[in-house]
Amino acid sequence: MSLAAAEMSLKDAREVLGVSSASTPAEIRQAYREAAKRAHPDAGGDERAFRQIVEAYRRLQDPLGDRMIQAPRRPRATPTPDLEISPLIALEGGEVDHRLPDGRMIRITLPAGLRSGDKVRAAGAALSVYIRAQDGVIVRGDDLWLTARVSPAVLKKGGRIAVETPIGRRSVWIDRKAAERGLVRVEGEGLPARGRRARGHLFIRLSAEIGATDSAALALLRRFAAAWAA
Repeated sequence: MSLAAAEMSLKDAREVLGVSSASTPAEIRQAYREAAKRAHPDAGGDERAFRQIVEAYRRLQDPLGDRMIQAPRRPRATPTPDLEISPLIALEGGEVDHRLPDGRMIRITLPAGLRSGDKVRAAGAALSVYIRAQDGVIVRGDDLWLTARVSPAVLKKGGRIAVETPIGRRSVWIDRKAAERGLVRVEGEGLPARGRRARGHLFIRLSAEIGATDSAALALLRRFAAAWAA
């Protein structure tokens, strides 16, 4: 196991793969395969994100790795139960149903802008927020990450694309530099500011749409749209 994987916390590793503490080994493997496929550099993904996904999977394969490096000085406290929420709830807040360890089901009203690791008190219990991945959207810190499949022409020259986000469709302009890099950042479209946490951004990985080709008419239309938007 790599040192980087050992240093990654279990919670961070689960957040990267979009799994929870209750996920089975089969579910973790499936989440790893899907995330690795989306982020693989050969498929237009981000190399740094791909390495992080691999490290997260290795970390979850050996959950005791951190204990092997350094024994804890004191017995570990009982872990705080996770309160799993979707990226949409993290963005806008809202009501979620949660089952307490004693079996009771409660409904909790949450504020917008919660991050993974934030603590929420409900029905006398302290809950640790965990933002799961949903519909290809991953929350990392303050930022939202997702992958958009685009035509080869956009990956080569840039252009305008429509992206489905947790709060609806967004029209995003991809300049040539972002297209070559395969990654675009949309300022201020991440999680809202809360407490000491600044407003996050939206990161979109650009992946080639398999089998997509541009007809002459469509290519002409794209050039016209690019010139008009410049």
